[in-house]
Amino acid sequence: MGHSASSCNPSHFRRLSRRGFLSVGALAGMGLTLPDLFRLESARADLKDYQNFEGTAKSIIHIFLPGGMAHQESFDPKPHAPLEYRGEMKQIATKLDGVRFGETLAKTAQIADKLTIINSMSHGEAAHERGTHNMFTGYRPSPAIKFPSIGSVISHEFGPRNNLPPYVCIPNQPNEFAGTGYLSSSYAAFSLGSDPATNGFKVRDLDLFAGIDDSRFATRRSALEAVNEHFRSLEKSDKIAAMDSFYDRAYSLVSSPEARNAFDLEKEEGSLRDAYGRNTAGARMLMARRLVEAGVRLVTLTYGGWDMHNNIVNGFRSQMPSFDQAFSMLINDLEQRGLLDSTLVMVSSEFGRTPKINKDAGRDHWPKVFSVALAGGGLKRGFVYGTSDATATEPDLDAVSPQDLFTTVYHTLGIVADKELMAPGDRPIEIVDGGTVIKPLLA
Repeated sequence: MGHSASSCNPSHFRRLSRRGFLSVGALAGMGLTLPDLFRLESARADLKDYQNFEGTAKSIIHIFLPGGMAHQESFDPKPHAPLEYRGEMKQIATKLDGVRFGETLAKTAQIADKLTIINSMSHGEAAHERGTHNMFTGYRPSPAIKFPSIGSVISHEFGPRNNLPPYVCIPNQPNEFAGTGYLSSSYAAFSLGSDPATNGFKVRDLDLFAGIDDSRFATRRSALEAVNEHFRSLEKSDKIAAMDSFYDRAYSLVSSPEARNAFDLEKEEGSLRDAYGRNTAGARMLMARRLVEAGVRLVTLTYGGWDMHNNIVNGFRSQMPSFDQAFSMLINDLEQRGLLDSTLVMVSSEFGRTPKINKDAGRDHWPKVFSVALAGGGLKRGFVYGTSDATATEPDLDAVSPQDLFTTVYHTLGIVADKELMAPGDRPIEIVDGGTVIKPLLA
Protein backbone atom coordinates (compact mmCIF):
# COMPACT_ATOMS: atom_id res chain seq x y z
CA MET A 1 0.00 0.00 0.00
CA GLY A 2 1.70 3.22 -1.15
CA HIS A 3 1.75 6.67 0.36
CA SER A 4 2.38 10.04 -1.24
CA ALA A 5 5.92 11.29 -1.05
CA SER A 6 4.91 13.94 1.46
CA SER A 7 3.57 11.40 3.96
CA CYS A 8 6.48 8.96 3.80
CA ASN A 9 9.22 8.72 6.37
CA PRO A 10 12.59 8.99 4.57
CA SER A 11 14.51 7.28 7.37
CA HIS A 12 13.45 3.76 6.45
CA PHE A 13 14.10 3.47 2.73
CA ARG A 14 16.87 1.22 1.46
CA ARG A 15 20.09 3.04 0.61
CA LEU A 16 20.36 4.64 -2.81
CA SER A 17 22.68 2.96 -5.26
CA ARG A 18 25.68 4.79 -6.67
CA ARG A 19 23.65 5.32 -9.83
CA GLY A 20 20.95 6.99 -7.72
CA PHE A 21 23.41 9.53 -6.35
CA LEU A 22 24.82 10.23 -9.81
CA SER A 23 21.30 11.08 -10.96
CA VAL A 24 20.83 13.84 -8.37
CA GLY A 25 22.38 16.48 -10.59
CA ALA A 26 20.01 15.71 -13.46
CA LEU A 27 17.01 15.73 -11.13
CA ALA A 28 18.07 19.04 -9.65
CA GLY A 29 17.57 20.59 -13.08
CA MET A 30 13.94 19.48 -12.83
CA GLY A 31 13.53 21.27 -9.51
CA LEU A 32 14.23 18.24 -7.29
CA THR A 33 16.73 18.58 -4.46
CA LEU A 34 18.49 15.72 -2.72
CA PRO A 35 15.94 15.74 0.15
CA ASP A 36 13.20 15.59 -2.51
CA LEU A 37 14.88 12.57 -4.02
CA PHE A 38 15.09 10.93 -0.60
CA ARG A 39 11.37 11.45 -0.13
CA LEU A 40 10.62 10.00 -3.56
CA GLU A 41 12.80 6.98 -2.84
CA SER A 42 10.99 6.57 0.48
CA ALA A 43 7.62 6.67 -1.29
CA ARG A 44 8.83 4.09 -3.78
CA ALA A 45 10.11 1.93 -0.93
CA ASP A 46 6.58 1.76 0.43
CA LEU A 47 5.50 0.16 -2.85
CA LYS A 48 7.47 -2.90 -1.82
CA ASP A 49 6.64 -5.16 -4.73
CA TYR A 50 8.31 -2.64 -7.07
CA GLN A 51 11.49 -2.89 -5.02
CA ASN A 52 11.86 -6.66 -4.65
CA PHE A 53 11.27 -9.59 -6.90
CA GLU A 54 9.75 -12.47 -4.99
CA GLY A 55 11.96 -15.52 -4.82
CA THR A 56 11.06 -19.18 -4.65
CA ALA A 57 9.46 -18.64 -1.25
CA LYS A 58 6.37 -16.41 -1.33
CA SER A 59 5.57 -16.96 2.35
CA ILE A 60 7.19 -18.29 5.53
CA ILE A 61 5.74 -20.20 8.45
CA HIS A 62 8.11 -19.88 11.39
CA ILE A 63 7.35 -22.40 14.13
CA PHE A 64 9.30 -21.40 17.22
CA LEU A 65 9.68 -23.86 20.10
CA PRO A 66 10.55 -21.65 23.08
CA GLY A 67 12.88 -22.79 25.81
CA GLY A 68 15.55 -24.57 23.80
CA MET A 69 14.47 -27.87 22.26
CA ALA A 70 16.93 -30.75 22.72
CA HIS A 71 18.43 -31.77 19.38
CA GLN A 72 19.39 -35.18 20.82
CA GLU A 73 15.75 -36.18 21.43
CA SER A 74 14.48 -34.73 18.14
CA PHE A 75 16.37 -34.30 14.86
CA ASP A 76 19.91 -35.31 15.86
CA PRO A 77 19.85 -38.39 18.11
CA LYS A 78 23.09 -40.20 18.89
CA PRO A 79 22.17 -43.89 19.17
CA HIS A 80 25.81 -45.03 19.43
CA ALA A 81 26.85 -42.58 22.15
CA PRO A 82 27.12 -43.72 25.79
CA LEU A 83 23.82 -43.71 27.69
CA GLU A 84 24.65 -40.54 29.63
CA TYR A 85 24.88 -38.71 26.28
CA ARG A 86 22.22 -40.38 24.14
CA GLY A 87 19.61 -40.45 26.91
CA GLU A 88 16.89 -43.02 27.56
CA MET A 89 14.68 -42.36 24.56
CA LYS A 90 14.72 -44.55 21.48
CA GLN A 91 15.40 -43.48 17.93
CA ILE A 92 13.38 -44.32 14.84
CA ALA A 93 14.18 -44.73 11.16
CA THR A 94 13.02 -42.09 8.69
CA LYS A 95 12.38 -42.14 4.95
CA LEU A 96 16.00 -41.11 4.47
CA ASP A 97 18.64 -43.83 4.49
CA GLY A 98 20.73 -43.71 7.64
CA VAL A 99 18.83 -40.76 9.14
CA ARG A 100 17.05 -41.27 12.44
CA PHE A 101 14.81 -39.03 14.55
CA GLY A 102 13.76 -39.22 18.17
CA GLU A 103 10.99 -41.70 18.99
CA THR A 104 8.29 -39.04 19.45
CA LEU A 105 8.67 -37.83 15.84
CA ALA A 106 7.19 -40.94 14.23
CA LYS A 107 4.91 -39.07 11.79
CA THR A 108 7.57 -36.51 10.96
CA ALA A 109 9.95 -39.36 10.19
CA GLN A 110 7.54 -40.40 7.42
CA ILE A 111 7.83 -37.00 5.71
CA ALA A 112 11.60 -36.67 6.12
CA ASP A 113 11.90 -36.90 2.34
CA LYS A 114 10.19 -33.49 2.19
CA LEU A 115 12.41 -31.86 4.85
CA THR A 116 15.76 -30.12 5.01
CA ILE A 117 17.46 -30.60 8.38
CA ILE A 118 20.38 -28.53 9.64
CA ASN A 119 22.20 -30.36 12.44
CA SER A 120 25.08 -27.92 12.79
CA MET A 121 23.47 -24.68 13.96
CA SER A 122 25.76 -22.86 16.37
CA HIS A 123 26.04 -19.60 18.27
CA GLY A 124 27.50 -18.50 21.59
CA GLU A 125 24.45 -17.28 23.52
CA ALA A 126 23.38 -19.58 26.37
CA ALA A 127 20.81 -17.19 27.88
CA HIS A 128 17.21 -17.56 26.68
CA GLU A 129 16.75 -13.90 25.76
CA ARG A 130 19.99 -13.62 23.82
CA GLY A 131 19.52 -16.91 22.00
CA THR A 132 15.97 -15.93 21.09
CA HIS A 133 17.22 -12.60 19.77
CA ASN A 134 19.63 -14.46 17.46
CA MET A 135 16.89 -16.70 16.07
CA PHE A 136 14.40 -13.89 15.36
CA THR A 137 16.75 -11.24 13.95
CA GLY A 138 19.90 -12.97 12.69
CA TYR A 139 21.90 -10.62 14.91
CA ARG A 140 23.62 -10.91 18.26
CA PRO A 141 22.03 -8.56 20.80
CA SER A 142 23.50 -5.08 21.02
CA PRO A 143 23.00 -2.45 23.74
CA ALA A 144 23.30 0.26 21.07
CA ILE A 145 20.46 -0.68 18.73
CA LYS A 146 17.30 -2.74 18.48
CA PHE A 147 17.27 -4.96 15.43
CA PRO A 148 14.06 -5.78 13.56
CA SER A 149 12.70 -9.30 13.40
CA ILE A 150 12.54 -11.16 10.11
CA GLY A 151 8.77 -10.60 10.04
CA SER A 152 9.15 -6.83 10.27
CA VAL A 153 11.89 -6.80 7.64
CA ILE A 154 9.65 -8.75 5.26
CA SER A 155 6.79 -6.38 6.03
CA HIS A 156 9.08 -3.44 5.26
CA GLU A 157 10.43 -4.93 2.06
CA PHE A 158 7.24 -6.29 0.50
CA GLY A 159 4.23 -4.84 2.31
CA PRO A 160 0.69 -6.28 2.36
CA ARG A 161 -0.76 -8.75 -0.11
CA ASN A 162 -4.46 -9.43 -0.68
CA ASN A 163 -5.53 -6.93 2.01
CA LEU A 164 -3.85 -9.09 4.64
CA PRO A 165 -1.19 -8.08 7.15
CA PRO A 166 2.22 -9.12 5.83
CA TYR A 167 3.31 -10.34 9.28
CA VAL A 168 1.04 -12.25 11.69
CA CYS A 169 1.79 -13.79 15.09
CA ILE A 170 -0.18 -16.72 16.51
CA PRO A 171 -1.52 -16.13 19.10
CA ASN A 172 0.52 -13.02 20.07
CA GLN A 173 3.95 -11.56 19.47
CA PRO A 174 5.99 -14.20 21.30
CA ASN A 175 8.79 -11.98 22.60
CA GLU A 176 10.22 -8.48 22.28
CA PHE A 177 12.66 -9.63 19.61
CA ALA A 178 9.81 -10.45 17.24
CA GLY A 179 9.18 -6.71 16.95
CA THR A 180 10.14 -3.89 14.61
CA GLY A 181 13.44 -2.86 16.18
CA TYR A 182 14.71 0.32 14.54
CA LEU A 183 12.05 0.16 11.81
CA SER A 184 8.79 2.06 12.02
CA SER A 185 6.07 0.60 14.19
CA SER A 186 3.92 0.36 11.06
CA TYR A 187 5.84 -2.85 10.28
CA ALA A 188 4.75 -4.56 13.50
CA ALA A 189 3.01 -7.92 13.56
CA PHE A 190 -0.74 -8.35 13.62
CA SER A 191 -1.50 -10.63 16.58
CA LEU A 192 -4.57 -12.86 16.81
CA GLY A 193 -5.02 -12.00 20.48
CA SER A 194 -6.22 -15.45 21.54
CA ASP A 195 -5.40 -19.07 20.87
CA PRO A 196 -7.21 -20.54 17.85
CA ALA A 197 -7.49 -23.80 19.80
CA THR A 198 -9.96 -22.24 22.28
CA ASN A 199 -13.71 -22.77 21.92
CA GLY A 200 -15.45 -19.86 20.25
CA PHE A 201 -12.15 -18.46 19.00
CA LYS A 202 -12.37 -15.11 17.24
CA VAL A 203 -9.62 -12.77 16.16
CA ARG A 204 -9.78 -9.57 18.19
CA ASP A 205 -10.68 -6.34 16.39
CA LEU A 206 -11.70 -8.20 13.22
CA ASP A 207 -15.49 -7.93 13.40
CA LEU A 208 -17.60 -4.81 12.99
CA PHE A 209 -19.10 -3.72 16.28
CA ALA A 210 -22.73 -4.60 16.85
CA GLY A 211 -25.05 -2.07 15.20
CA ILE A 212 -22.42 -0.75 12.77
CA ASP A 213 -23.30 -1.69 9.20
CA ASP A 214 -21.09 -1.16 6.16
CA SER A 215 -22.51 2.31 5.52
CA ARG A 216 -21.80 3.58 9.05
CA PHE A 217 -18.42 1.90 8.90
CA ALA A 218 -17.54 3.86 5.72
CA THR A 219 -18.78 7.12 7.29
CA ARG A 220 -16.60 6.59 10.37
CA ARG A 221 -13.61 5.90 8.16
CA SER A 222 -14.14 9.14 6.25
CA ALA A 223 -14.40 11.08 9.49
CA LEU A 224 -11.24 9.52 10.85
CA GLU A 225 -9.36 10.26 7.62
CA ALA A 226 -10.34 13.94 7.92
CA VAL A 227 -9.02 14.08 11.49
CA ASN A 228 -5.82 12.29 10.48
CA GLU A 229 -5.22 14.71 7.62
CA HIS A 230 -5.56 17.65 10.02
CA PHE A 231 -2.93 16.26 12.38
CA ARG A 232 -0.63 15.26 9.53
CA SER A 233 -0.64 18.89 8.42
CA LEU A 234 0.45 19.99 11.89
CA GLU A 235 3.23 17.52 12.60
CA LYS A 236 5.39 15.05 10.74
CA SER A 237 6.64 12.09 12.76
CA ASP A 238 7.15 8.38 12.49
CA LYS A 239 4.43 7.74 15.03
CA ILE A 240 1.83 9.66 13.02
CA ALA A 241 2.88 8.00 9.77
CA ALA A 242 2.87 4.61 11.47
CA MET A 243 -0.59 5.12 12.91
CA ASP A 244 -1.84 6.30 9.52
CA SER A 245 -0.48 3.13 7.94
CA PHE A 246 -1.88 1.03 10.78
CA TYR A 247 -5.41 2.41 10.42
CA ASP A 248 -5.28 2.12 6.65
CA ARG A 249 -4.36 -1.56 6.86
CA ALA A 250 -6.79 -2.20 9.68
CA TYR A 251 -9.70 -0.80 7.67
CA SER A 252 -8.70 -2.91 4.67
CA LEU A 253 -8.62 -5.96 6.91
CA VAL A 254 -11.97 -5.37 8.59
CA SER A 255 -13.73 -4.39 5.38
CA SER A 256 -12.53 -7.37 3.32
CA PRO A 257 -14.64 -10.55 3.60
CA GLU A 258 -11.77 -12.54 2.08
CA ALA A 259 -9.38 -11.29 4.74
CA ARG A 260 -11.82 -12.02 7.56
CA ASN A 261 -12.43 -15.51 6.18
CA ALA A 262 -8.71 -16.26 6.24
CA PHE A 263 -8.80 -16.10 10.05
CA ASP A 264 -11.88 -18.32 10.38
CA LEU A 265 -10.98 -21.91 11.27
CA GLU A 266 -14.65 -22.86 11.09
CA LYS A 267 -14.30 -22.73 7.30
CA GLU A 268 -12.20 -25.89 7.48
CA GLU A 269 -13.74 -29.34 7.33
CA GLY A 270 -13.92 -31.21 10.61
CA SER A 271 -11.91 -34.10 9.21
CA LEU A 272 -8.99 -31.81 8.37
CA ARG A 273 -9.09 -30.22 11.80
CA ASP A 274 -8.97 -33.71 13.28
CA ALA A 275 -6.01 -34.58 11.07
CA TYR A 276 -4.06 -31.59 12.37
CA GLY A 277 -5.24 -32.30 15.92
CA ARG A 278 -7.81 -30.38 17.92
CA ASN A 279 -5.22 -28.96 20.24
CA THR A 280 -2.84 -26.02 20.45
CA ALA A 281 -0.30 -27.31 17.94
CA GLY A 282 -2.94 -28.43 15.46
CA ALA A 283 -5.03 -25.27 15.55
CA ARG A 284 -2.05 -22.93 15.31
CA MET A 285 -0.48 -24.76 12.37
CA LEU A 286 -3.78 -25.05 10.52
CA MET A 287 -4.35 -21.34 11.04
CA ALA A 288 -0.86 -20.66 9.70
CA ARG A 289 -1.62 -22.64 6.56
CA ARG A 290 -4.87 -20.73 6.02
CA LEU A 291 -3.06 -17.41 6.38
CA VAL A 292 -0.22 -18.10 3.95
CA GLU A 293 -2.70 -19.57 1.49
CA ALA A 294 -4.65 -16.30 1.67
CA GLY A 295 -1.57 -14.12 1.20
CA VAL A 296 0.18 -13.46 4.53
CA ARG A 297 3.92 -13.28 3.94
CA LEU A 298 5.22 -14.48 7.31
CA VAL A 299 3.40 -16.25 10.12
CA THR A 300 5.17 -16.83 13.42
CA LEU A 301 3.67 -19.30 15.87
CA THR A 302 4.92 -20.80 19.09
CA TYR A 303 4.21 -24.15 20.65
CA GLY A 304 5.08 -25.74 23.98
CA GLY A 305 7.83 -25.14 26.51
CA TRP A 306 11.14 -26.88 25.87
CA ASP A 307 13.32 -25.70 28.76
CA MET A 308 13.63 -29.25 30.07
CA HIS A 309 16.21 -29.13 32.84
CA ASN A 310 14.57 -32.15 34.44
CA ASN A 311 12.67 -35.23 33.34
CA ILE A 312 13.24 -34.66 29.65
CA VAL A 313 11.72 -38.03 28.69
CA ASN A 314 8.31 -37.16 30.12
CA GLY A 315 8.60 -33.67 28.70
CA PHE A 316 9.07 -34.94 25.16
CA ARG A 317 6.47 -37.67 25.46
CA SER A 318 3.86 -35.18 26.66
CA GLN A 319 4.54 -32.32 24.23
CA MET A 320 6.05 -33.72 21.06
CA PRO A 321 3.24 -36.03 19.81
CA SER A 322 0.90 -33.07 19.19
CA PHE A 323 3.67 -31.22 17.37
CA ASP A 324 4.54 -34.35 15.40
CA GLN A 325 0.95 -34.81 14.21
CA ALA A 326 0.38 -31.16 13.33
CA PHE A 327 3.75 -30.54 11.69
CA SER A 328 3.63 -33.63 9.50
CA MET A 329 0.06 -32.76 8.51
CA LEU A 330 1.05 -29.17 7.74
CA ILE A 331 3.78 -30.30 5.34
CA ASN A 332 1.48 -32.82 3.62
CA ASP A 333 -1.37 -30.31 3.45
CA LEU A 334 0.84 -27.65 1.87
CA GLU A 335 2.10 -30.24 -0.60
CA GLN A 336 -1.39 -31.38 -1.57
CA ARG A 337 -2.48 -27.79 -2.16
CA GLY A 338 0.53 -27.01 -4.33
CA LEU A 339 1.86 -24.56 -1.74
CA LEU A 340 4.95 -26.28 -0.35
CA ASP A 341 7.31 -25.13 -3.09
CA SER A 342 6.28 -21.52 -2.44
CA THR A 343 6.04 -21.72 1.37
CA LEU A 344 9.15 -22.05 3.50
CA VAL A 345 8.45 -23.75 6.84
CA MET A 346 11.07 -23.31 9.55
CA VAL A 347 11.13 -24.99 12.95
CA SER A 348 13.61 -23.39 15.32
CA SER A 349 14.44 -22.87 18.97
CA GLU A 350 16.84 -20.52 20.73
CA PHE A 351 19.50 -23.19 21.28
CA GLY A 352 19.94 -26.89 22.01
CA ARG A 353 20.63 -28.81 25.20
CA THR A 354 23.75 -30.12 26.93
CA PRO A 355 25.40 -33.28 25.58
CA LYS A 356 25.15 -35.05 28.94
CA ILE A 357 21.98 -35.81 30.86
CA ASN A 358 22.14 -33.93 34.17
CA LYS A 359 21.43 -35.20 37.69
CA ASP A 360 17.73 -34.29 37.30
CA ALA A 361 17.30 -36.47 34.21
CA GLY A 362 17.20 -33.36 31.99
CA ARG A 363 19.52 -31.31 29.84
CA ASP A 364 20.69 -27.72 30.33
CA HIS A 365 21.27 -24.84 27.88
CA TRP A 366 23.68 -25.51 25.02
CA PRO A 367 24.17 -23.06 22.12
CA LYS A 368 27.28 -24.68 20.62
CA VAL A 369 25.27 -26.98 18.37
CA PHE A 370 21.58 -27.61 17.72
CA SER A 371 19.10 -28.38 14.95
CA VAL A 372 16.72 -26.44 12.71
CA ALA A 373 14.15 -28.17 10.49
CA LEU A 374 13.10 -26.60 7.19
CA ALA A 375 10.78 -27.55 4.36
CA GLY A 376 9.65 -26.13 1.03
CA GLY A 377 10.27 -22.65 -0.31
CA GLY A 378 12.73 -23.80 -2.96
CA LEU A 379 14.99 -25.78 -0.65
CA LYS A 380 16.38 -29.22 -1.39
CA ARG A 381 14.12 -32.03 -0.17
CA GLY A 382 15.18 -35.02 1.89
CA PHE A 383 18.48 -33.44 2.80
CA VAL A 384 20.53 -33.18 5.99
CA TYR A 385 23.12 -30.41 6.07
CA GLY A 386 25.95 -30.34 8.58
CA THR A 387 26.70 -32.76 11.36
CA SER A 388 27.46 -32.59 15.04
CA ASP A 389 30.16 -34.73 16.61
CA ALA A 390 29.57 -38.17 18.13
CA THR A 391 28.15 -36.77 21.38
CA ALA A 392 26.25 -33.78 19.87
CA THR A 393 28.66 -31.42 21.62
CA GLU A 394 29.75 -29.19 18.74
CA PRO A 395 29.58 -29.01 14.95
CA ASP A 396 31.69 -31.59 13.21
CA LEU A 397 31.02 -30.48 9.64
CA ASP A 398 29.59 -27.33 8.02
CA ALA A 399 28.74 -25.18 11.04
CA VAL A 400 25.85 -22.77 10.41
CA SER A 401 25.46 -19.44 12.19
CA PRO A 402 22.19 -17.52 12.59
CA GLN A 403 23.58 -15.06 10.05
CA ASP A 404 24.01 -17.88 7.51
CA LEU A 405 20.54 -19.22 8.20
CA PHE A 406 18.86 -15.82 7.85
CA THR A 407 20.85 -14.89 4.76
CA THR A 408 19.69 -18.12 3.14
CA VAL A 409 16.07 -17.62 4.18
CA TYR A 410 16.07 -14.05 2.86
CA HIS A 411 17.60 -15.34 -0.38
CA THR A 412 14.66 -17.70 -0.92
CA LEU A 413 12.36 -14.68 -0.58
CA GLY A 414 14.30 -12.61 -3.08
CA ILE A 415 15.75 -10.26 -0.46
CA VAL A 416 19.48 -9.52 -0.56
CA ALA A 417 20.52 -9.85 3.07
CA ASP A 418 23.41 -7.38 2.97
CA LYS A 419 21.13 -4.63 1.71
CA GLU A 420 21.32 -1.62 4.01
CA LEU A 421 18.31 -0.14 5.74
CA MET A 422 18.40 3.16 7.57
CA ALA A 423 18.24 3.21 11.36
CA PRO A 424 17.57 6.40 13.35
CA GLY A 425 20.27 8.97 12.85
CA ASP A 426 20.60 7.99 9.17
CA ARG A 427 22.74 5.06 10.17
CA PRO A 428 22.91 2.37 7.44
CA ILE A 429 22.59 -1.18 8.79
CA GLU A 430 22.61 -4.38 6.79
CA ILE A 431 19.56 -6.62 7.07
CA VAL A 432 22.02 -9.36 8.04
CA ASP A 433 25.67 -8.66 8.76
CA GLY A 434 28.15 -11.26 7.61
CA GLY A 435 26.08 -14.28 6.62
CA THR A 436 26.42 -16.31 3.44
CA VAL A 437 23.83 -18.17 1.39
CA ILE A 438 24.13 -21.91 2.09
CA LYS A 439 23.98 -22.98 -1.55
CA PRO A 440 23.81 -26.75 -0.91
CA LEU A 441 20.40 -26.17 0.73
CA LEU A 442 18.92 -24.72 -2.46
CA ALA A 443 17.04 -27.00 -4.85
